[in-house]
Amino acid sequence: MITAALVYQMPNFSSSASSGSPASSASSAAESPIGTPPGDHKRAGRRGAHGEADGALPDGVTVFDDGYPAVAKLDPDLLQALQEAATDAADDGVKIYVNSGWRSPERQNQLLREAVSTYGSKEEAARWVATADTSPHVSGDAIDIGHSNATAWLSEHGTEYGLCQIYRNEPWHYELRTSAIDHGCPRMYADPTQDPRMQQ
Repeated sequence: MITAALVYQMPNFSSSASSGSPASSASSAAESPIGTPPGDHKRAGRRGAHGEADGALPDGVTVFDDGYPAVAKLDPDLLQALQEAATDAADDGVKIYVNSGWRSPERQNQLLREAVSTYGSKEEAARWVATADTSPHVSGDAIDIGHSNATAWLSEHGTEYGLCQIYRNEPWHYELRTSAIDHGCPRMYADPTQDPRMQQ
């Protein structure tokens, strides 16, 4: 699930393997400045490329826009927690956007190939993008959110909904940990290479 960890130190490349951008809501990988996650934005309309059916998203999609597979194919409990959090965040003037949610295995593999090209090795790419076999995006168990005010809001309030940041290097990547509601989120991994789930 190395995709999720692409946060503040992420170089530019097309879609974040794992998460959403705190600094920029919808910039494409090629347009993203360092420090923002490569989002799944601006690829949804490309014909022939992996599009919306594979999990790509246009700008401005929220957790309530379940007409997109990237949102509709999220784990139902994760989506419910996100929608509850987004409803409460709206009371504080914060809108939670989806930079990336569910992804097809084909799209995940594409993102991994792009990361290898960008970083120069599979080992370095693994700090940012997971394989299709290990990515929680492919299973619908992870979301990358944007903008920075949304990641800041979730970092403060996410545990109330069981929403936890998993990777220190990917502040936009969240997963559901229901035990966090009573016990707090588990300690973050530095990046996906430290996550035992990625060692399969």
